[in-house]
Amino acid sequence: MAHREKKQFAVIGMGRFGLSVAKALSGMGFDVLAIDSDEQRTQAVSNIVTHAVSADSTDEEALRALGIRNFDVVVVAIGEDIQSSILTTLILKDLGGPLIVVKAQNELHGKVLNKIGADKVIFPERDMGLRVAHHLTSPNVLDYIELSDEYSIVELRVTQAMVGQNLKELNVRARFGCNVMAIKRGTKMNISPSSTDRLTEGDILVVVGEKNDLTKMELAYAEG
Repeated sequence: MAHREKKQFAVIGMGRFGLSVAKALSGMGFDVLAIDSDEQRTQAVSNIVTHAVSADSTDEEALRALGIRNFDVVVVAIGEDIQSSILTTLILKDLGGPLIVVKAQNELHGKVLNKIGADKVIFPERDMGLRVAHHLTSPNVLDYIELSDEYSIVELRVTQAMVGQNLKELNVRARFGCNVMAIKRGTKMNISPSSTDRLTEGDILVVVGEKNDLTKMELAYAEG
C-alpha cells in the first residue's frame, strides 16, 4: 500500500521538546516547518528541517502569512510561556485547517487547552518527542518504546489492509526486516504467534525492529 501524499507538519517552539519532535518527523522523511520567535533557535534547526522561520506565533497575521492553515498538523511546543501557548492555540483554532497538538505544562494548562479546542494535548514528561512523532505520522501506532539507539518496539493496530491475512502472508520480516513478537486480542496476549494465525479487526501487533525499518512498516500501513 503506497503512502499517500506526504503529510506536512509545523512545529512551533524549538525548545528541547519541539526540537525532538521536529528532528524525528524530519528523520521520517516528512516536510517540517519549524517556527520560533528566537532567530538563533531557528538558525540552529534550519539544516535539519524543510523550512525554519523566526516568527511570533501569537501574531495572527504572521501565522496567516506562513500559510499555516494549509498544514496537516501543527504542534505547539512553546516552553514556559503558558499565555503564548494558549493564544497561539486560539489563533490556530480560529484559522481552521490543521490538527492542533499542544504541549501542556501542567494539568490545569491541559484542561484549558482541551476547552479551547486543541485536538490533542501532550504532557512531555509522559510523552517523549519521538513517541509523539510516531503517533502523529501513523495513527495506528498505539505505543512506541525505545530499546536502544537502534532498536524499538511498536504496538501497531491491525489495519484494514492486514485483516484476514496471516503472519506468513504479511511477511513482515522479509518486507521490512521487523519481527512480530506478539498479537494482542482483547485482554489476551499471544506471545508466540504461529505463522498461520489470521489477523482480525481490533488485533494489536507488537513488533520489534530497527527504527528505520519500523518507520517503513508504519508508513506502509498508515491509514488516515
